[in-house]
Amino acid sequence: MTSLTLVRRIRAQPATVFDALTTPDGIACWWGPDGGPVLIAETDVRVGGRFRVRFRMLDGSEHESSGEYLRVEPPHHLAMSWHWSNDEDGGESRVEFTLRAIDTGTELTLTHAGLQDEATQRGHAEGWGGALDKLERHFAA
Repeated sequence: MTSLTLVRRIRAQPATVFDALTTPDGIACWWGPDGGPVLIAETDVRVGGRFRVRFRMLDGSEHESSGEYLRVEPPHHLAMSWHWSNDEDGGESRVEFTLRAIDTGTELTLTHAGLQDEATQRGHAEGWGGALDKLERHFAA
């Protein structure tokens, strides 16, 4: 098993970023690695609640992930199990967001743990990197 950690500085307060991570409207603004649309965003943001997000990439492929919220502490911590609907990464893993207030807004740290191997880690690093770039641009506008 392996993991990845990405850090971004977002020009919005932690509560605003937390909403972007947890509300269907917020998720629609940034989820997915490229400019393709979010097709479904469902959230029940409480420990034991579930989420499901389906997005289409610009190449036409569709991907859906789902999981259970494991830690919900607005506006600083969010952790959830992660599973691809078509099992494209070989099982369940864990995604955690930590939000820290800084002078310019929020420092967001994403950790995705329990990834099967280095190839899966590279794929998720590319996907999350593109999505977090979109989140950063969304609040920079």
